[in-house]
Amino acid sequence: MKKFLLNVLSSAAGVFLAASIVVIVFTVLLISAAASMGGQSPANVEPHSVLRIDLEGVLSERSQDSPLTSFGMDVPAANLEDIISSIKVAKANSNIDGIYINAGAVSANPASLQEIRRALTDFRKSGKFVVSYAGTYTQGAYYVCSAASKIILNPIGELEWRGMGGEMMFYKDLLKKIGVEMQIVKVGTYKSAVEPYTATEMSDANREQVTQYITNIWNNIKKEVSASRNIPVDKLNALADMYMALKSPKEVLGSKLIDKLAYEDDALAEVAKLSGKDDIDDLKFVRPSALAPIAASKTDGGEIAVYYACGNIVSGATESGMFKNAIVADEIIPDLEDLRKDKDVKAVVLRINSGGGSAYASEQIWHGIKKLAAQKPVIVSMGDMAASGAYYMSSAAQYIVAEPTTLTGSIGIFAMIPDVSGLMKDKLGIKFDGVKTNAHSDFFSTSRPFNAEEKAMLQSYVDRGYDLFTTRVAQGRKISKQQVNKIAQGRVWTGEDALKIKLVDKLGNLDDAVAVAAKRAGLKEYHEVHYPVAKVWWEKILDSQMQDYTDAQLRSYLGELYPAVSLLKNIDKRDKVQALIPFTPVIR
Repeated sequence: MKKFLLNVLSSAAGVFLAASIVVIVFTVLLISAAASMGGQSPANVEPHSVLRIDLEGVLSERSQDSPLTSFGMDVPAANLEDIISSIKVAKANSNIDGIYINAGAVSANPASLQEIRRALTDFRKSGKFVVSYAGTYTQGAYYVCSAASKIILNPIGELEWRGMGGEMMFYKDLLKKIGVEMQIVKVGTYKSAVEPYTATEMSDANREQVTQYITNIWNNIKKEVSASRNIPVDKLNALADMYMALKSPKEVLGSKLIDKLAYEDDALAEVAKLSGKDDIDDLKFVRPSALAPIAASKTDGGEIAVYYACGNIVSGATESGMFKNAIVADEIIPDLEDLRKDKDVKAVVLRINSGGGSAYASEQIWHGIKKLAAQKPVIVSMGDMAASGAYYMSSAAQYIVAEPTTLTGSIGIFAMIPDVSGLMKDKLGIKFDGVKTNAHSDFFSTSRPFNAEEKAMLQSYVDRGYDLFTTRVAQGRKISKQQVNKIAQGRVWTGEDALKIKLVDKLGNLDDAVAVAAKRAGLKEYHEVHYPVAKVWWEKILDSQMQDYTDAQLRSYLGELYPAVSLLKNIDKRDKVQALIPFTPVIR
């Protein structure tokens, strides 16, 4: 017995000692993280510092940092919010001499790149320098860096300048081979999100709309690069036809697309010289994440809330941890109600970046925005996309601002339900049998196809949803329903074209939307507060999981495939009726 008690006590002591060590190590890590973050305090920008922007990876709208970032487990990912905020701070901060862009393989939609480029162009009005360097300029990175005062390419580097293209993947034949048929009803000639499951090539209508908006985006890119580089648009088009990535660096230099061929240390030496330093070791770089908080520190004047709504639109919190980036109706609606009741909030800017999602959830969010707009100015700022269900939401606002290259519209809906009876019966030898009390008790069962009556019922249901969608747009945009039907039909428009047909009110960025909100609220002095409020690092550690880190890793590795994989992962949780954009161009 004595020996037993000694064993128990020694085991307990061992457990206590191990737990104590874990607590001590964890505490030290927290203190170290706090100290390291404190050392990056935005208030302590040293004189002759240079803002360094690493333009690489998947460009997200807001920071997706994991709490593990504080402990060195960093996932290299740029985010638009920090980059834009830091550029604005750098322009006004006398301790910042200029900007150095280290351009890598960035993957982003055109509107995000256009917003960064516009911020750089505005920054240069201060007289400060912008130097970019790359071993390889992807077309997206070059588009941004073409606004720099000096563009440097590695002597054996490449520059991609090839124009824009897009392709869709079609699964109809694959599904047929495995015995699955997608049962689809839709409204809208151009509503082509269902085509991959029902066709083997693009429809004429889809080819028409994709060609138009990709051409429109490419024309915008050429026009802006032409203005910055003083190269005629026709010549830029000719250079794209030559596929510059396979040309020698000297030929690229001769084309005037760049200013200099040099290795990275030589590029840094040039930055050091511009910053008054004799050696590159003396360079003082500051990151966007350290500068961005300065922009949020202003508290003068009235508050304008900037609420970010990004990702696929869903009804409930079906996504947690991995693939959680979504506009969740059950979360955003209470947030909108809080903003409505908050007396300090004088106006709200909804920053929307979404290709749509659940038609039901879109209607619920529309109602929340409409309720908010009845009491306060509500302005929508469209990012890369605000299409289909996201446009449904936007139509409740009093004013809409979009980038010229934003993809919007896509006013149409569809329902898609798989019939797996062929897979189960013919491929796997599985049969179903059952009983029911009424004619359609087993409606939406995936073990059998719809009959003619059921398909007609579902089409009627989708038709009603489309009618409500177009009614909301007509009311919100103050145009006739007949006019809406002419520009709807599921067709995707760029922001530039959307302005011509009254789907948006102005072309511009988030700052322009905030300025409109301030004017409508009668504010001469104002400050922005961004929502949902980001959790501080210790909150992330306490109530988040390792999945956050995994999610960030997947974003980095999957690139532009991430949204598609996320959608497939949660396909069984989606509402039956969807309002989704068919195709999204990504500039690499």
